[in-house]
Amino acid sequence: MDTHRDFHVAAVLSMAGKTLGIEHFPATASGYRQLHSWAVQWGPIRCAGVESSGNYGAALSRYLLSQGISVLEAPGPGRAARRRQSKSDRGDAELAARAVLSGRARSPVKSGTGTAEIARLYLMAKDSAVKAQRQAVNQLKAILVTADPALREELAGLPRRALVSACLALSEGDDRTDPVVRATCFTLRVLAERNEQLRSQALLLERRLADLIRSHYPRLVDAVGIGPHSAAVLLTAMGDNADRLRGEASFAALCGASPVEYSSGSRQHRRLNRGGNRQANAALYRIVMTRLRWDARTQAYYEKRLTEGKTRRETIRCLKRYVAREVYRLVHEGHRADRSGTHHDEVTTARPPSSPRSYGAVPAEQGQ
Repeated sequence: MDTHRDFHVAAVLSMAGKTLGIEHFPATASGYRQLHSWAVQWGPIRCAGVESSGNYGAALSRYLLSQGISVLEAPGPGRAARRRQSKSDRGDAELAARAVLSGRARSPVKSGTGTAEIARLYLMAKDSAVKAQRQAVNQLKAILVTADPALREELAGLPRRALVSACLALSEGDDRTDPVVRATCFTLRVLAERNEQLRSQALLLERRLADLIRSHYPRLVDAVGIGPHSAAVLLTAMGDNADRLRGEASFAALCGASPVEYSSGSRQHRRLNRGGNRQANAALYRIVMTRLRWDARTQAYYEKRLTEGKTRRETIRCLKRYVAREVYRLVHEGHRADRSGTHHDEVTTARPPSSPRSYGAVPAEQGQ
């Protein structure tokens, strides 16, 4: 399927590669039913490929999954192929089907029906609120640069929270006040009110996010250095159907934390992986930095690797790989607890207090 905002184009191929049909369908609930009915008339559906399954094709992917159909993310043809051939919606739909048939499409789509999807929505709203809040404060400070000297001196040197509070208390004055000063005070107060509103929204979303993660993955946020925000970012990258990943190495590659072989001749080297989900990679980095500051075993591992000749960057890459492995296992423990119906509080207390904690620990000499 080649997906768009208002309509989708579907192509059906036989197992021998023959094009059986190509058709347009509206991007609505009835359109999804029509697409499914049209496709099954050619025979049983072995597999489906959807372009942009995380965007325009998200709802279609969820519908096909609900019908028991295996759905894969269909990769685009790439820039080189685009330069050699023309582009059309019908052609893109057929290329998506051929990517599934040839095995080039291998990544199952995210189901988008559980905790990870809820966390993604909360994260999106929270990040936009924080960004807009920062923008409002920057605008407030920019206005003060050109404001009346008396007003600027009154508010100069105040920290951000005190500055916002002072701007909330500003009065426009009466008719004898200079009109520009009145407009400046009014604008500063409006920006301060906007900042407070966005701040309250961000705090509300942060609380919801923390409650969501703690109720479903309590052991994940109990780990050293993993807060609700970083946990939500990593869960969003993994998706609700975590079994779509082949293993913890696949998750590390998804986060850009897997080393890439870069050897030639006698020079054996592994370079930084610059691919993967960059938000998830940044979350792993924050976790490592926190553990380097507070976790004794991580600090000991860091010093050991430095004495062995590793650079700081190389050691941090090793630690990020270990964190990715730990996060993957903790998330799978949460999935198993959900499937077995075990209460989450029981999961957190099942470990004897005397047993060693794995949180923040660094495995022995493996996976380097």
